Amino acid sequence: METATMNIKIRRTEQSRINQLDPNNIAFGTLFTDHMLVADCVNGVWQTPEIVPYGDIAYNPALASLHYGQSIFEGMKAFKNEDDEVLMFRPLENFKRFNISAERMCMAQVPEEIFIGGLEELLRIDAAWVPKGEDNSLYLRPFMFASDVYLGVRPSQNYRFMIIMSPAGKYYSTPPKVKVETEFIRAAPGGVGYAKCAGNYASSLYPAKLAAEQGYTQLLWTDAIEHKYFEESGTMNVMFVKEGKIITPAVSTTILKGITRDTLIQLAKSMDIEVEERKVPVVEIIEGIADGSVTEVFGAGTAVVVSPFAAIGFEGNDYVLPAITHDSVSSKLKDALNAIRTGKVADTFGWVWKV
Repeated sequence: METATMNIKIRRTEQSRINQLDPNNIAFGTLFTDHMLVADCVNGVWQTPEIVPYGDIAYNPALASLHYGQSIFEGMKAFKNEDDEVLMFRPLENFKRFNISAERMCMAQVPEEIFIGGLEELLRIDAAWVPKGEDNSLYLRPFMFASDVYLGVRPSQNYRFMIIMSPAGKYYSTPPKVKVETEFIRAAPGGVGYAKCAGNYASSLYPAKLAAEQGYTQLLWTDAIEHKYFEESGTMNVMFVKEGKIITPAVSTTILKGITRDTLIQLAKSMDIEVEERKVPVVEIIEGIADGSVTEVFGAGTAVVVSPFAAIGFEGNDYVLPAITHDSVSSKLKDALNAIRTGKVADTFGWVWKV
């Protein structure tokens, strides 16, 4: 049976898979909720969105996105508070960034009522899938791809926007060991590094594979011109703690403007922790780890939240970082962030969005 809610057509699943969810054993990105949202933009006009049972989608072999890479996405999370209410975190920032990516990739702009309204309605229907527990959340993946059936290099005239959702636990079971990448590049000035497009991640797979063969969990990307300055890591922005101060690369056209990154900067400043956004030379951090002035290096991102690094590999040597304690800067920031996202403390920033 189909019903219309908020101008969204809804067709519910006949058989829920909620019994497959074990909140104590969640593997990231492997289990998906009962429903998904689908909305098509046809010749510049958005059609009525639909929420349908999660499942496969059919596509034509000449689908433009398969050949020319017009595909973007966002990563978001939803949580439950102690009253079992569902909370989203800073969804308007993801909505704005999604359309910035769309503009750079010459794609259609998604209206707020489809992006935010679709998220809200989908979360109401699948609220039971939001897992409780420390480090648990429901990962939200809005994405869009070109849907023209045409072999020719030009912007597509048609697009499909979708949202799928997946229960998530802790992303890294142990602190990652990362390698400073000085041969391959993630993004170059004037490119698409600031857009959350699929191609950015595809191009990173080969150097990440080589690093994994050397025993590293992730890469720390450096600038494309000199390989002298840090940019970001594979799944996250990066922050360094030097003499009690946070240092992080300033965002640019080669660095994704992370929402978790921005959140942590605001939190740190509210806690009277000094923050510097600037170019960060690789040698400064390596020497700082060696002389003890750099005490923490951690990643910041939706999936990883706050992820301290165990060691950094550079020019054949591994530089081991001190063990993280409850009093570490990264621990304080993570605890403060989690308390706000799950409604345990008052949200004085206006970040939490109750569904």
